[in-house]
Amino acid sequence: MTFPMVPRVLVSSDHILTKEPQDMSAKRIVTLLPSATEIVCALGLRDYIVGVSHECDYPEGIEQLPHVTSSIIDHNTPSREIDSAVREQMASSTPLYTLNEPLLKELAPDLILTQALCNVCAVSEDEVLSVIERLPGTPNLVNLEPMTLTEVFDTISLVGRVANCEASALRYRQSLESRVQKVRHATARINTDNKPTVGFIEWIDPLFNAGHWTPEIIEYAGGIDSFGNKHRPSEMISDNTLVEADPDVLIVALCGLDKERATSDLESLKARIDFNALTAVKNGQVYILDGNAYFSRPGPRLVDGLEILAKLLHPETAAPPATLPDLTR
Repeated sequence: MTFPMVPRVLVSSDHILTKEPQDMSAKRIVTLLPSATEIVCALGLRDYIVGVSHECDYPEGIEQLPHVTSSIIDHNTPSREIDSAVREQMASSTPLYTLNEPLLKELAPDLILTQALCNVCAVSEDEVLSVIERLPGTPNLVNLEPMTLTEVFDTISLVGRVANCEASALRYRQSLESRVQKVRHATARINTDNKPTVGFIEWIDPLFNAGHWTPEIIEYAGGIDSFGNKHRPSEMISDNTLVEADPDVLIVALCGLDKERATSDLESLKARIDFNALTAVKNGQVYILDGNAYFSRPGPRLVDGLEILAKLLHPETAAPPATLPDLTR
């Protein structure tokens, strides 16, 4: 079987800093989650990836590589049905994702990047461990499990270490941290009274607020998280919780889904509550963003998300990101 070689896509100097190291200890890499794929490519190791998850879609062209995972849930179905299916599968301990063991054997990776933080996000750690035991050789398995923005940067350092490009990873990490500090320096001058409350929704039906690193990003961007679960997993909230919080700014950026899907799903929320009575709606401060690209994946583009959010909350203070996406409300 012949696998396609996909040309490396250079994004910008902020996203890809180095060429591949000449002395690679791991020459065949399989990534089981999109954020890991983005980190590996950002470090200039694109040509060493031999397999990816079915959700890996960035940088452009990476989706042409062999997919070693698949999902039993069709993400094109309505959000309520997806949520119900996930709950049923979790209750029965049935995996949401499957790993293509024959393909993985054929790819013969030296390094496999995965996570054990959330079985809703990727193949379960137990299944990965089970399959690895049957693979020829002993690939290095590395779990990336960040909960905070700093821990996201730690995963970049970890990938650099296991891929034998620590110096490159350090330079790249420092470039990302510099961008974060630039935003924090700009928003630190803003008086607390001028910081808007932000309701950040990562699922519409039912409602889920954004957890993990997102409340931290809101804080760095000069906002106040309306739901307050910093560095904890996302939680389901009632429609009334959103109504009572009545945030100054409402951000809709759905986990694993793009802006077009978020726009469509928002209609179900509008049908359930008096949407036009929300302060954010009255003030024209409702933004639909690409959660899949900028907020739900614990990878380098979280820094893009921070810059985007800072520009939305404080356009007069924060420097705009290099590539500002369409922010039509």
